[in-house]
This record gives sequence, structure tokens and C-alpha cells, in this order.
Amino acid sequence: MDQNAQVLILPEGAFRTTGRDAQRNNIMAAKAVAETVRTTLGPRGMDKMLVDDMGDIVITNDGATIVDEMNVEHPAAKMVVEVAKTQDAEVGDGTTTAVVLTGELMANAEHLLDQGIHPTIIARGYQMAADKAQAILAKIGKTVALSDVKILEEIAVTAMTGKGAESNKEMLSKMSVKAVRMVAEEAEGKVTVDLDNIQIEKKEGGSIGGTELIEGLVIDKERVHSAMPKTVANAKIALLDAAIEVKDTETDAEIQITDPSQLQAFLDREEQMLKEMVEIIAKSGATVLFCQKGIDDMAQHFLSKEGVLAVRRVKKSDMEKLAKATGAKVVTNLKDLSKDDLGSAKSVEEEKVSGDEMIFVRGCKNPKAVSILVRGGTEHVVDEVERSLHDALGGVAAALEVGLIVAGGGAPEIEVARQLREYADSVGGREQLAVNAFAEALEIIPRTLAESAGMDAIDTLVKLRAKHEKEGPDIGVMVLSGKVDDMWKKGVIEPLKIKTQAIKSASEAAEMLLRIDDVIAGGRKSGPPMPPGGGMPPGMDGMGGMPGMM
Repeated sequence: MDQNAQVLILPEGAFRTTGRDAQRNNIMAAKAVAETVRTTLGPRGMDKMLVDDMGDIVITNDGATIVDEMNVEHPAAKMVVEVAKTQDAEVGDGTTTAVVLTGELMANAEHLLDQGIHPTIIARGYQMAADKAQAILAKIGKTVALSDVKILEEIAVTAMTGKGAESNKEMLSKMSVKAVRMVAEEAEGKVTVDLDNIQIEKKEGGSIGGTELIEGLVIDKERVHSAMPKTVANAKIALLDAAIEVKDTETDAEIQITDPSQLQAFLDREEQMLKEMVEIIAKSGATVLFCQKGIDDMAQHFLSKEGVLAVRRVKKSDMEKLAKATGAKVVTNLKDLSKDDLGSAKSVEEEKVSGDEMIFVRGCKNPKAVSILVRGGTEHVVDEVERSLHDALGGVAAALEVGLIVAGGGAPEIEVARQLREYADSVGGREQLAVNAFAEALEIIPRTLAESAGMDAIDTLVKLRAKHEKEGPDIGVMVLSGKVDDMWKKGVIEPLKIKTQAIKSASEAAEMLLRIDDVIAGGRKSGPPMPPGGGMPPGMDGMGGMPGMM
């Protein structure tokens, strides 16, 4: 038997990279993704134009949107995209920070690998550094409460600075804080904010300045009958999860009609039933009806005669928000509807916005669900304003839920890096080198901010380190003035959760990627293997390779 016979384990077309090659590839992929979004960081961050295969365009500097739209293929790059998605889901802001940090942790690990340090030692050192970083951040965090409106507005402004909506950031930040404070719920000293209760509706046309916070809801529907009132003041609102129609019989039934009078009686009874349904609504005192299901044409006519503004086929999620906003109860059986089930609003009116009819429910008392109607010159502007609002709302909510905030402008990163270097001296063995590498990676944030402001990155880092030793943890990069300054006094404030989540996600992703020393990519399940270029396999171009085909 031939001792050198090749044993094929993997399917044809599979490829495999092992050892340092696998690590290098993963590091390069993580660095490439991070480098793509790095220039979008901070107030002077640039935007990216992303064009998909259909020709649709997205213009943004939101990290999560960029990495999501990039449609990456490399498995390690996909893990970095997951970091951004987690950050977006957990906090709503700081996605660029998380991605850039992941890339820098991988880049610094590469230097240590080149020095012959084992990947598991680097991973362990990173784990120790990440745990210590969380403890340092908890110490430097300052408390914030629902009543600190000015600080909350500064958080919203910081989140929006450098985004597409920057020109209107003051107005939008006030709107964001007001919306969050309306839907926030406080129990046992803890604040919870469900951002699903802040509905963002987009309509292009007008300018960003026309964006409006509605203390109630906007429903993208129109009234069911033109004879109904367009505006109802001091509205009494009924929410119905049942059809105002004559039900079909449960089983297949056959009704035999032998003369025309019977048919007329049948139709009259049907009409009578619809009339009775409408009478129940009118008797309850409702002047506005939102129905989750259909409303019969005849019922529409009766409702308009009663002066009720009715809307049909309202989404379930909108019904739930209407209940929270107006205080109404969703009724599933029309016969049970009474005046106790009704909600209220100062006004309900149908308005035309950019050619579409929409129902505005305004002036709700203590609403627990609100709407923001976003306006802007074009579809791309409106989308970017929505992303800016998403970041601002997420930042304010994260600050309130954790109750801790920190200065922005790279100040916390410099402080954590400084204290990590001190901590590294107490760590024995080679892990110490990994802790130092982690500290150095954190400084990519202030370094990038300095570069975007046209400052000398090295000089800025040296200044920041020196000032942190003497003046405390709030000194950061004031990008717009190109100076090193006290960020707290300048009102550049961020929720602590942005930092803790970014460090947690980035370090865990880096540790996982570092432990990989073998990448095995399977071949195709059936048919000839795909060549590396991704074209058609030999003999499959056109019909030439198909046997038996003329």
C-alpha cells in the first residue's frame, strides 16, 4: 500500500487555512471592517454612500447601518458586524466605537502573536483587562435622573453631533428627551424606557425643522367615509378589535328564499344589525373609532350620520400604542363597549402630509406612547434624521436605565487606558502584555477624534495622559475647536452603557476570533465545485456541457 496516498476528508471544492494564516486572515478581516467605519467617528465624521445591487442608495455615518448594508462575506467580518448589531440593539448608539475597538484589539493582538505569545494567553489578558475596565468605568460614572432635563438634552446633542440632522440638533434633542420622559416608567427607584412606545413616522417634503413631536399618535390611515368629520375636538376614542360587519355563518348554510319580500326582509335585517352595532358605539359616547378589522359600507354610512370619525384596519401594534396614549381599552366584543372603555385626546384630525392622508391624535393626557413625525427634503435626508433620532433616543434611554453617565470626547477611554496600565504592573506573566495592548487599543477612540479635527494624534494623546494624571477623568478631545478640554463642562456627555457595552462586545468578539487557528470552508453540496473566481464550472457555460442536449 502506498504510504503517501492522499486521504480526502473534505468534499471537493472545500478550502482550509490553518495556524498563523487563519489568524492573519481573521485579523485582516476585522481590521478592514473597522477601518471602513473609523472615519465616521465623532463630530467631524464623514458619511458613507452605500449602493446595493438594486441601485438603492443609503447615505449615513451610523456604524450599524454601514456594516449591515456592506453585505460582508468573510466569517470573521460577520462577527464584527454582530458586534455592531448587538450594540445597536442594547444601546442604540456607539456602534462605530464598538466596531473600531474590535478592529484595534485584533490589530494589537497581531503584534503580540508576532512576538510568539500564545493566542490563549492574549485572550486571557484581554478578558482580565475587560473586567477591570468595567470596574473603572463604574467608578468614574456620574448619576443622572429623570429630572435632569439639561443633562439628558446634552446626551441627545452629543449623540446627534456629526450626523445628518446636526443642523437641527437643539430642536431634535429637546424633542427626544421630552418623548423619552413621557414614555419612561419609574418603579422602586429604577427607570425603564420601552423605545417601542416612541413611534417614528417618516414623510419626505418640507424641511427637518418641520419635524414634530405629537403627544399622542400618528396613524398612517384615512377616515373610511368622506362624510365623516375631518376634525374632532375633545375626542372620546373607542378601540375595537372586532369587525363591524354581519358575520358569515360558521357552517355552510343554505337559505332558501321563495318570494321577493323574504329577500327584502333578509336585507332589512342585515341593515338593522349594522344599525344596532353603530348605535352601541354612539351610545357609549365615542366620537372617534379605531377598528382593527373591517367596517361594512352600510356601517360606514351610519357612523358618518352619527358624526363619528372612523378608521379601519389599524395595525395591532398601533392599537396597543393608542391604548397607551389615550387611556382607552381595546374591546374585542362590541356589545361590551361602554363609556368606561373610552380614551380621550384634545383633537383627532385627518391631515394631508406629502400627498398622503394621515390621522393625528394630539393632546393626550399623560401619554405612555408618543409619535415623532420626521420631515426632510428628500427620502435620504428623512432616513438619516430617523437614524440620528434613533441614536439620541437610545442614548437618553440607556442613560436613564443604568442611571450613570460619563464625559464624551474620548475622555473615558483615556482614563480606563491609564488605569489599565497601572493594573498591568500588578498582573504577572505574559498576560501583562495583553492588558497593555488592550489599554493601547482603547486609545484608538481619542486618536481618531484628534485626527478628524486635524490635530497631531501623538501630541494629543500625550497631552491627554498628562492632564488625566493631574485634572481627573473628564478631559477629552474637543473636536470642533481642535483642543484638549474638560468635556463635562462643555456639555459633551454620553451614557455609561455605550462604553460598557462596546468594551464587553468588542473584547468577547476579539477573544473568540483569537482562539481560531483553523478555518474550514465546505464545498458545495451537489454538482461540480465552484472555481475560486465564482464563475461557472468548466462545461457549464451555456448549454455546451449538458449531455444529451442538442
